[in-house]
Amino acid sequence: MTATISRRTLLASTGALALAGAASPAFGGTPDPATLLKGGWKPSREDKALVGRWARDTWRSLVAMTDEHTGLPADNIGESVTSPVRSNYTSPTNIGGYLWSTVVAKHLGIISPQESLRRITQTLTTMKNAVHHEPSGMYFNWYDEATGAVRYVDPDGTKPITPFVSSVDNAWFACALMVVRNAEPRARALADSVLGRMNFKFYYNPDARPGGLMRGGFFETPPPDEETDKGNHAGVGPDVYYRKFHYDTCNTEARIAGYMGFALGQVPHTQYFATYRTFPDTCDWSWVEQKPKGVHRTYLGLDVFEGTYSYRGMRIVPSWGGDMFESLMPDLFVPEATWAPRSWGINHPLTVRAQIEHGLDDARYGYWGFSPASNPKGGYSVYGVEPLGMDPGGYPSDLEGTNYDGGFEGCREGTNPNPTYGDGVVTPHAAFLAMAYAPRQAIDNLHKIETNLHAYGGGGFYDSVAVKSGLIAKRYLSLDQAMVMGAIGNVFGNDLIRRSFGSPTVESRIRPLIGMEQFESGLE
Repeated sequence: MTATISRRTLLASTGALALAGAASPAFGGTPDPATLLKGGWKPSREDKALVGRWARDTWRSLVAMTDEHTGLPADNIGESVTSPVRSNYTSPTNIGGYLWSTVVAKHLGIISPQESLRRITQTLTTMKNAVHHEPSGMYFNWYDEATGAVRYVDPDGTKPITPFVSSVDNAWFACALMVVRNAEPRARALADSVLGRMNFKFYYNPDARPGGLMRGGFFETPPPDEETDKGNHAGVGPDVYYRKFHYDTCNTEARIAGYMGFALGQVPHTQYFATYRTFPDTCDWSWVEQKPKGVHRTYLGLDVFEGTYSYRGMRIVPSWGGDMFESLMPDLFVPEATWAPRSWGINHPLTVRAQIEHGLDDARYGYWGFSPASNPKGGYSVYGVEPLGMDPGGYPSDLEGTNYDGGFEGCREGTNPNPTYGDGVVTPHAAFLAMAYAPRQAIDNLHKIETNLHAYGGGGFYDSVAVKSGLIAKRYLSLDQAMVMGAIGNVFGNDLIRRSFGSPTVESRIRPLIGMEQFESGLE
């Protein structure tokens, strides 16, 4: 088994429409979110005004994060958007998020076409000239947003680091370039000059497993405090120093790196089926918190165990942590439910339904939406629907860190199959990600978070709130705000981000691949 890492580890180193059950369109085989929204839900004038205000305020936070000279957004700011205290570091993911948010802001009429072009051009010019790993065209994990220089100390400013070149961070940045080149033709040449030098073959290890896996990333020079694998999968330029982990599970945010490799014709399609849907169902794997059930199918000559987890009468392909970010952020760009109706088209609505039922019925928080975010007590933590996470350590949904363990049938008994939950932590960006599949529920949930929990400021929703104690993480993270903008752009902009990403060439390279698979997701 290869190692899998959480979003926080990556950043540090680098119901739903199915609520109607079987009658839902999600179980009819063609759950196109855009079609469902048009046919099953229409936003009222009040909905448009409310979400429009949320979008304007969210954009205000992104402007406050962004350096006026470089056009690079900080990773985060505090509560104030009028006198922002910036983090002094940013990442390719954050920069990409700012770019696609700018596209959304223009489309919604928040900013003019001229301002949009000015902002995008400024940011891309900085990135075109920024120091990066030249043989791969990839960017290092941390830059100073005020200067565009590579950082050689960690984000906390406490210890020196060797700059890391992350596959997933660069994939999100590349996604933004794909969006920009189609949504803003006047910036296409500049976007292409950056995108054209990015080579995701550097991350693809054909020998990691039959079919090959994507690596987490590499160093240009050997780090003094970490053992690495020296090599060069692309065969271009000098050897690099790979971290000793690969992304080996399917339903995580890391699948975006594979998607980008497919879109650019740099990674073979077998990589998609080399990742686990769940770990195997044998006792050797009984250290996870639930025994999966499923069948074996063959795609592109590779055996795939189509495993699922059970939760409240649903069978779902789990993510690593049971959180919304891992499951649904790639879907902001790749229209997975439309292109893969027998897999993601069933799994995504059920994932949203599970999040809603967890918050309202299982844990009885009164609110829902669980994803890694700022901890209301300080710092950063991971949150999710723990029974739907493969991580045995768990992504809890409350401040107490309540851990679910259902056991592994036939191998060991569960240690906590029926947990009692405490002070739930909801993360607004998770509800926005769900909006494509449960628009009415998402808007109502967010409205309650704003009006009842007061987790809202001048820059939109604060990053998280504990529902019982009322503790609020009063800060804004650029990635989380960018997810908000991307989700609004899709739901209220006729799939703006998906349409801009999914050119005919991209569709021809991804849709047939993911469309051939059938998950075992559904109702029990």
